[in-house]
Amino acid sequence: MTRRTEWPDSAADPGSATGRTAGSTPAYEPEAGLGHGGGSGGGFGEGTGRRARSRSRSGGSPSSSRAEKGEPRDPVEQARNICLRLLTGTPRTRKQLADALRKREIPDEAAEEVLSRFEDVGLIDDAAFADAWVESRHHGRGLARRALVRELRTKGVDSAVIDEAVGQLDTEQEEETARELVARKLRSTRGLDRDKRLRRLAGMLARKGYGEGMALRVVRQALEEEGEDTEGLDESF
Repeated sequence: MTRRTEWPDSAADPGSATGRTAGSTPAYEPEAGLGHGGGSGGGFGEGTGRRARSRSRSGGSPSSSRAEKGEPRDPVEQARNICLRLLTGTPRTRKQLADALRKREIPDEAAEEVLSRFEDVGLIDDAAFADAWVESRHHGRGLARRALVRELRTKGVDSAVIDEAVGQLDTEQEEETARELVARKLRSTRGLDRDKRLRRLAGMLARKGYGEGMALRVVRQALEEEGEDTEGLDESF
């Protein structure tokens, strides 16, 4: 005689003792119903119907899915965990974190609470971020103030904070960096005619945010030091 298994309603609760045993598949999952019933004609009776009702009540919802994965239900706690993960090893602006929270559908009120708290304790500091960005991108990539301003704006840094950060670079320092960039690139342009050398070198500086006047002056001086005739170079530029 085949024994009929009765499934209590508590089987729908993933956290209950009757719903899940160590190392077994929860009874409310479709795979469990198919697995226990295969090859036994009496296994699909009243108990199967109760399992189906349990699945319809608890299975498939985003909140229960998050609970199964151990993620917090509290949106403030979710926002906090997301921000901590994103800040691990990589400073980010407040806007970058706010965009990430919005993408993950964290409520605005919870996001604002967490972001403000992180600012209060110094985990978010747009001014420090901007200072470090200018230092790194200017000395590492040779970017001029104009390019740095553009990059910081895309990261949501306030205009006043940007102005203060790029103010670290004066015109003399910017021009000195431009000369270093041209000096490194100059050798690769040898063998080209003067106009091509000019376009290549000036174009490189323009892409890094240097103004036309400074780019022309720096390129002319570099070519003259190599013995290049720069007469009429202003007009051709």
